[in-house]
Order: sequence, then structure tokens, then C-alpha cells
Amino acid sequence: MMSQSLRASRSLLTRVTRQSGAVSRRTFLTTAARRADPVQDLYLRELRAYKPTPPKPGDAEAHVQKFTVPTPPPSPEEANLANELKAYESQEVEVEGQAAAGEPAPVEESWFEEEEDEAPAAH
Repeated sequence: MMSQSLRASRSLLTRVTRQSGAVSRRTFLTTAARRADPVQDLYLRELRAYKPTPPKPGDAEAHVQKFTVPTPPPSPEEANLANELKAYESQEVEVEGQAAAGEPAPVEESWFEEEEDEAPAAH
């Protein structure tokens, strides 16, 4: 009798461990883990069905200006070049050290001369 009860308890123990092992095991089922999200499904379906319209060649013309090269401004040197050349040719030649007509002769100053100090006054 004792042996039968040991066998029964042993078989009962193995059944319990088999059943608890099946429950505690992890299962990787994709259908059970994924929940239906109707908003996400609708969004993905519309996103896949979207076909953008190809741009037309004339679409950009309304938004882009045509480029024109600006005209360069006239050079201030070239504006009166002929008049300035005539004025230069009519000038009298000035030579350093000579007096112009009607002017007194220039006084030459020496920059290196030292002024003599006055004699100190006696006390």
C-alpha cells in the first residue's frame, strides 16, 4: 500500500510540474501580443495609398523671378576724363625751389638748425 501511494504521489508530482512548467513558460506568439489599433491601421492604409501628384514644369514660374544682370554703374573716373585731361595739359609746370609768376621767392628753412639759447641772466 505504501508503494502504491508513493507511485501515486510521484505521478501526481510529475503532472503538477508539467502543468506548472507549461504555464510559466514564455511564449512568443505574434497574434496574441498584437492588439488591433483601428486608428493606426487606418493611418497606415491611407499612407500607403497616397500618390503625390508630379510637379508640372510651369509650377515654379509663379514663385521664381527671372534673373537679369544689373547694368554696371558708370565709373566716376571716366565721367570727366576729357575735361580733366585738358585742365592738366593747361596747367603751368611747377618746379620746386622756383617762385611762380607774381609770387615772392620761397624762404628755405633748415629743419636741422638749432636755435641758439640766450645767455642766462646773471643773478
